[in-house]
Amino acid sequence: MILTAGEIQHLDRNFRLNLINSVTGVKPANLIGTVSSNGQTNLAIISSVVHLGSDPALIGFITRPTGEVPRHTYENILETYSFTINHVPQSYIKNAHYTSTKFPRETSEFEACGFTEEYIDLTKAPFVRESKVKLGLRFRKEIPIELNGTRLIIGEVQTIVLPGNALYGTGYIDLESCSNVGIGGLNQYYSLKKIDEFPYARLGEEPDFY
Repeated sequence: MILTAGEIQHLDRNFRLNLINSVTGVKPANLIGTVSSNGQTNLAIISSVVHLGSDPALIGFITRPTGEVPRHTYENILETYSFTINHVPQSYIKNAHYTSTKFPRETSEFEACGFTEEYIDLTKAPFVRESKVKLGLRFRKEIPIELNGTRLIIGEVQTIVLPGNALYGTGYIDLESCSNVGIGGLNQYYSLKKIDEFPYARLGEEPDFY
């Protein structure tokens, strides 16, 4: 099957939404924890978290367009300059999925969806206690994406929390042992299983592929 740009644009809206969200493959499943300036907490599942650099340690994610629909996560980050990123554990995928419900401002998704707020170090925003791998971040910058009204939110990592036995001596994290999951499209969840590991690719050290 080959779909051209014109054919994609004329697809049923929901069909096109599902197709474009899933065509990039499996994405990391994370929960973004925030709190407003008056203490109202919020939790939202996000599949767009991306590494932006390690020195300084920068992580970004994409927010949906703001406007008529309130974006509590975005609003809270602008108020407090703080947010957390929490990996979704496999045993909590249903809970995590339903944080995408459009709850009213005064309802915390932590309470509504069965998660526990946890405060660590000097991070203002709440972490998810049930998550095994979690990051505390300080908001540094937003970059508007004018083509569709979304924004890239960039945070600098302030705190990393993870099980000690999940950390390799080389600095890698054993994501499989943490029972983390990935997201396909908007509502399909996949378990993670390590398949193989290779050394850093250096010119002249490539294996014989034939």
